[in-house]
Amino acid sequence: MSDGLLALLSTLLWWPVLALLGVGWLVALVNAFAFPSLARLGRTTPARPPTVSLLIPARDERATLPATLPGWLAQGADEVLVLDDGSSDGTGAYLDAAAAQAPALRVLRGTPLPAGWSGKNWACHQLAGAARGELLVFTDADVRWEIGALAAVRAALVAQRADLLTCWPRQRCRTLGERLLVPLVDMLLLSTLPAPLARARWPVSATGANGQLMAWTREAYTRFGGHAAVRAEVLEDVRMAQRVKRLGGRVVLSLGRALVSTRMYDGYRASVQGFAKNVLAAAGTPSALVAVWLLNLLTYTLAWPLAWLEPRWWGAAVAGVGLRALTNAIAGRSPLEALLQPLGPLALAPVVAQALRWRGGYAWRGRRYT
Repeated sequence: MSDGLLALLSTLLWWPVLALLGVGWLVALVNAFAFPSLARLGRTTPARPPTVSLLIPARDERATLPATLPGWLAQGADEVLVLDDGSSDGTGAYLDAAAAQAPALRVLRGTPLPAGWSGKNWACHQLAGAARGELLVFTDADVRWEIGALAAVRAALVAQRADLLTCWPRQRCRTLGERLLVPLVDMLLLSTLPAPLARARWPVSATGANGQLMAWTREAYTRFGGHAAVRAEVLEDVRMAQRVKRLGGRVVLSLGRALVSTRMYDGYRASVQGFAKNVLAAAGTPSALVAVWLLNLLTYTLAWPLAWLEPRWWGAAVAGVGLRALTNAIAGRSPLEALLQPLGPLALAPVVAQALRWRGGYAWRGRRYT
């Protein structure tokens, strides 16, 4: 290939990379000031605090619950409901033993999964039906709550007059594989969704939610249809937030930082399986998924070898690492972890391949969805 063709190809590739990084940096800088932490949203205790039901679906979580259950029970919720969703690892027995020592803990047994429902949506639907509180606070079984977290959620819901309050817990990673993949969730959120636009009434698509922590007023949960309205969705959290916004409700987004954290997946293989179940739904189509992955590969990985051929690519390469450092800092993670960013798209390749093999279906927790 001639030098002229190489220069033309480099230029054609440069512009989409420049656009991605430019938008990413602009949004991240806005979010550095505008994306609130959970603790900042409501600093006063309501005169008459509404009653709270803390609701947790659990399927095969025996290894996780000893680290998370004490934190939920320490929050002072009016009730803590945990639904054993057909576990086969002793989750139910562990919960029964814990309930005998904790009056606030109620253990529910999930009923068989109906056709047309995802497992988590069905479990949450059952939890909401059994709850007694004025506020319904859903959280995942692997999410750790520090003292004061629930008080912050309740104060924020009231102070912000939110129908739905959602929170992105700080991600705890132990292995290199987790560090390559899991923090990309924060990077995607903080470099593509500006907080002011998420709070605005339009456009509807400019919002999001995280099923790891979603808090509702009971009235809003019922009015907007709850989990029944998104019963088959794998991205039920995002779809619920979009539904609330579309119907005129108020969605408030926040970061957990010191109050709420989670280790989402145990190692690289589990991370691949976990992300593969929803990336296609997030992208929309297989071609869009592949296109997005290729653009990220070019921007964050291939920019480094290209920089040795053409100096302007050094700017893109460094800007990509810098963007990861900035979003890490906003989310409460170490900015030094950004040095792994050039490997991120390579680590994503098995996620994309698995999602394409599943062709819109997915397997999770022993269940296969088509």
